[in-house]
Amino acid sequence: MTTSPQSTALTIMVIDDSSTIRRSAEIFLNQAGYQVVLADDGFDALAKINDHHPALVFCDILMPRLDGYQTCALIKKSARFRATPVLMLSSKDGLFDRARGAMVGASAYLTKPFTKDSLLAAVREHAVPQA
Repeated sequence: MTTSPQSTALTIMVIDDSSTIRRSAEIFLNQAGYQVVLADDGFDALAKINDHHPALVFCDILMPRLDGYQTCALIKKSARFRATPVLMLSSKDGLFDRARGAMVGASAYLTKPFTKDSLLAAVREHAVPQA
């Protein structure tokens, strides 16, 4: 299946413990022609990221086991993924939350609930073309 037109599409990872958020993001991104990898928490994401090498990661902040800040910091500590943009997803929109996201290396902050347009605009603005 590596010869399908989708194989050249950018891969986007969505990490969120909410199946509704994951599904919404997956639908919006698939409709726009992106490949989507879903993870339901930080540990799941770290297990999948090496196999899929996403061009961009959307990461929820409030998750069980490994929160979004910890997940983002671990992704950014990896030499292989240091340049991969991580966009934090949260229902909280405070200055402290944004600052903490920036401190762990997040490229941007998207407030939930997001719209299809805001999600795709974030991808267009931040995604790094894959080699």
